[in-house]
Amino acid sequence: MNILADPAAFPLVAHRGASAEAPENTLPAFQRAAALHVDAFEFDVRLTADNEVVVHHDPTLDRTTDLTGPLIERTLDQLRAGTNVPTLDEVLGAFPSMPMLIELKEVSGQVRVRDVILRHDAAARCLVASEHHDALACFRDGRFLVGASRKDILRLLVGSATGTRPRKVAYHALSVPDRHHFLPVATRRFIADAHALGCPVHIWTVDDPAEADELRARGANGILTNDPARLAEFGTRKG
Repeated sequence: MNILADPAAFPLVAHRGASAEAPENTLPAFQRAAALHVDAFEFDVRLTADNEVVVHHDPTLDRTTDLTGPLIERTLDQLRAGTNVPTLDEVLGAFPSMPMLIELKEVSGQVRVRDVILRHDAAARCLVASEHHDALACFRDGRFLVGASRKDILRLLVGSATGTRPRKVAYHALSVPDRHHFLPVATRRFIADAHALGCPVHIWTVDDPAEADELRARGANGILTNDPARLAEFGTRKG
């Protein structure tokens, strides 16, 4: 079973790679995370102007590169000339056995993402997620592991609070923050209800070992961290 879909597993997940030590969502960040023996990567994907799938979080390039403006307005060749933004193809190819939590930032990119994953025969080791429910439509054919969308998470959150959780769900895992603004999300009851549905709960983004240990005490599964070296040092990989 993919460790990201196993409700009995407690993976340490590198959030955008080891982004505390190298630029986020870049090959050096993923290489450092792999050297630290993390259990999985988490990263974001978007489309370029020429429909290539690249690994990048923000809709614009300003924060993490020397370029400016929307990523969608740049071709892959333009990104190659001015950034270290990798393609999904490169990341899957460079780490052929690493489980990956892939976050789709756009509805429009789903078919291209699906095609790249299938070309690498990587469906079994990828958990595909998005806050946009419709972005996961083409992954619901039984070949893929699918994460809960924002709509799915809200439904379980309300159901858990009211004792009316769904009896069956069409996703394999949830990735949530501990809190959303002032609203607790990763409560013991929420996590227990997810486990009752056969789904692990992964928490983002946790860089404090004490916080990670407290979340694990509640039953949380994956810990998504920018600083896997620090969390591994304090033994937070254990359940």
